[in-house]
Amino acid sequence: MDGFQRRKEQKKRNILEAALTLFMEYGISKVSISEIAKEANVSQVTIYNYFESKHRLIHEVFIYYVDKASSNFEKVIYSDIPFPEKIQKIIFNKKEVANQINEEFYQYLMKEYSTEGNYIEKIYVQKAVPYFKILFKEGKEQGYIDPHMSDEAILFYVQMLKDYIQREDVYQKVLPLTEDITNIFFYGIIGKQEK
Repeated sequence: MDGFQRRKEQKKRNILEAALTLFMEYGISKVSISEIAKEANVSQVTIYNYFESKHRLIHEVFIYYVDKASSNFEKVIYSDIPFPEKIQKIIFNKKEVANQINEEFYQYLMKEYSTEGNYIEKIYVQKAVPYFKILFKEGKEQGYIDPHMSDEAILFYVQMLKDYIQREDVYQKVLPLTEDITNIFFYGIIGKQEK
């Protein structure tokens, strides 16, 4: 990639990051292209040159957000930290995002998530499932997950949870429960037991 292409990609990333920051804080409808341009230190024309419309920018921010979350999850999975700390990081990250995300932006993400053949589903199949398998293997090897528990059963449970959360009547209620749901997934209803 030459210098011009690198600068172009960096400018696009700056716009996506600026839009994401503003959407996370204020939601989608309250944020204008001019505010995004100001935050990204570019002109409105530049944004329209890259994304054509606010609707297209919103869609690209959604993809950017999902890719960023996937990358962060991957870093935790492949880190050298002990298994319990990985779980804490995953839970803390879910809690932190739940506390920071604007309700309107969250609802948009979940509505996108519930459409057939959506981007999150693709990332889930291609990346999240293999990462979960790595995490389960490590948890079993270190004695934190019952070694007799099959990956298939755990993934079936994850799939049930994922499918349920995609329902519109459910995802509208999930945000305040994110930390509890994540804790139940990793520790069950009995809770975290000290080793």
